[in-house]
Amino acid sequence: MDMETILSTDLYGEMIIAVIIVTASVIAAKLIFFILERYVARITAKTRSTLDDEILGGIKRPIYAFVILIGAYVALLSITPVKPHSVLINQVFMVAAVLVGVFTLTRVVGVFIRWYMGTIAFKTKTDLDEQFMPIIQKILNLFIYFIAFILILDQFDVELTPFIASLGIGGLAVALALQNVLTDIFASFSIYVDKPFEIGDFIIVGDDLGVVKKIGIKTTRLESLWGQEIVISNRELTSTRINNYKKMEKRRIHFTFGVVYGTPTKKLKRILEIVKEIFDRIELADLDRVHFKEFGDFSLNFEVAYYVDTGDYNKYMDVQQDINFALKQRFEEEGIEFAYPTQTVFVNK
Repeated sequence: MDMETILSTDLYGEMIIAVIIVTASVIAAKLIFFILERYVARITAKTRSTLDDEILGGIKRPIYAFVILIGAYVALLSITPVKPHSVLINQVFMVAAVLVGVFTLTRVVGVFIRWYMGTIAFKTKTDLDEQFMPIIQKILNLFIYFIAFILILDQFDVELTPFIASLGIGGLAVALALQNVLTDIFASFSIYVDKPFEIGDFIIVGDDLGVVKKIGIKTTRLESLWGQEIVISNRELTSTRINNYKKMEKRRIHFTFGVVYGTPTKKLKRILEIVKEIFDRIELADLDRVHFKEFGDFSLNFEVAYYVDTGDYNKYMDVQQDINFALKQRFEEEGIEFAYPTQTVFVNK
C-alpha cells in the first residue's frame, strides 16, 4: 500500500471521527436543552418569582448553540490537513464564543430590566423607573459590546493602547459637548436614587411652589396652586434647597388675633381659658402656648402656637378654620369684641 493510499485512509477515518464528534455534540446539546426545558423549568415554575423562568428561557438556546460550537471546534482540530490552520481556527472559535456570550448576556440584561419594570417599577410613584430602565439597559449592552469588541481585537493581536487612548479623547470631547445634558441626566438619576420628593408631593423651590406632577430625565414639572405648569431643570433641583411639605409629619402653626382696648382684664384672662377649651375639642391640633402678647396700635394682641398632626395642607386649613369659627362663636357668647383698625381724634377747644 503506497503512502498516498495510507494518507487517504487516515484522512477518511479522521473525517468520520469529526462527523461523530459533531453528531455527539448535537445530541449532547439537544439532551441539555431537553433537561433544561423539561426538568429545570419545572423547578423554576414552582418558585414565586418569574425571574428565574425568564432567565432560563433566555439562556437555553445560547447554551444549545455553544455546545454545538465546541463540538465543531474539536472536530475541526481532529482533521490533520486543518491542523496547520489551528491558529485561525482558534481565533474564529473565540470570536464565535464571544458573540454567543454577548447574545446571552444581553438577553439576561433584558430579562432583568423587564422583570424590574413588571414587578417593581409600576409600584413607585415616579415614572423615572420607566425612563431610566431603557437607558440603563442600553448602557449595559454597550458595555458588553465594548468588552466583546476588545476581546475580539485582542484575539487578532491588535494593539489596544492607541485605540483605548483615542476612545478616551473622543469620550472627553463628547462629554464636553453634552455637558449640560449629561448634568441634567445625572441630576435626575440623583433624584431617582435619593428621592427628595415624589409625584404628588407639595414642594417649594425658591419662589416656585406646587405639586409634583412629573419627574423626567431632564426636567421636573409642578402644578402650582394657581393651576399653571412650572418646569424646573433637574440640575437646578439638585443644587438648591427644597421644602417638601408632603414629608412633614407634624406642622407647627402660630397666629395672632386682637381684641378692642375696652375689653376688661377679667375677660382678657378668660380668653386664655377659651382658647385652651377650643383646642381640647379639636382632634388633630395640640396647643403649644397662648399668650397676651402686646399692646398694639389699635388692639390688645394675643398669640397662639399649636401643632397639627398632619402634613396635608388642606387638613391644616380645615383645622385652622375650625379654630376660627370656634373663637368667633365663643367671643360672641362671652361678649368679647375683635379689634379692627380705628383711630380716635381728640379735638382741643
